[in-house]
Amino acid sequence: MKPTIDELKNKRLLWQASQVSAAQNTLPSGFEALDAHLQGGLPEQGVVDVSTAIGIGELRLLLPSFVLRQQSSEKLLVFIAPPVRLNGPMLLQLGFDLTRILIIEPKNAKDALWSAEQCLKSGCCEGVFLWHQSLEIHQAKRLQFAAETGGALNIIIRQKTHEHFSLPVSLAIDLAAAPEGIDVTITKRKGGSHSEPFVVNMVKAWPTLTRRLPIRKNIPLATIHSLTG
Repeated sequence: MKPTIDELKNKRLLWQASQVSAAQNTLPSGFEALDAHLQGGLPEQGVVDVSTAIGIGELRLLLPSFVLRQQSSEKLLVFIAPPVRLNGPMLLQLGFDLTRILIIEPKNAKDALWSAEQCLKSGCCEGVFLWHQSLEIHQAKRLQFAAETGGALNIIIRQKTHEHFSLPVSLAIDLAAAPEGIDVTITKRKGGSHSEPFVVNMVKAWPTLTRRLPIRKNIPLATIHSLTG
């Protein structure tokens, strides 16, 4: 006999995208626009699923929160399976203590997941960044439990694809490049709802990597036609 939906719910084997719970504790992200939409900032612990094209400034958006966390903690910040070599001078510029930065380069995706789970539940890590494309629901649940056990925040960065699917996590966001920073869409938030896309302006923090959009004046219709035709 196949189990019913109620039986699966009772055994906590069925997860629903619409399921919400009490609001979670948050810590500032370092960007006012992001904090406003997240009602305080990034989760204090748990898992954040980030869907993004790699190299659009996603780390510059997410790292400032961990600078603030590191200032009040002696714990480690861990990077697992980064696709490119991390920029040490950038980490120093942001204010990180490099003696509390750990980079793990596992042989395969299975080892990467194992490393992330061990780091998260150890209680020694403030945050764990994990690059992993083929994460499954039961694996995300294990990471969520490990993060809650160790009081850490796990940032999972997945390359944005057309087949990107939802995971049972504390927060899920989609990122896209924008001239003045990064375009953010909250697709899932524990105890909250999704959002329309909004721009996190990073001109002040990273002026050489962004550009200010000129103030547009009224342009004659004939000129518009000549530009678009």
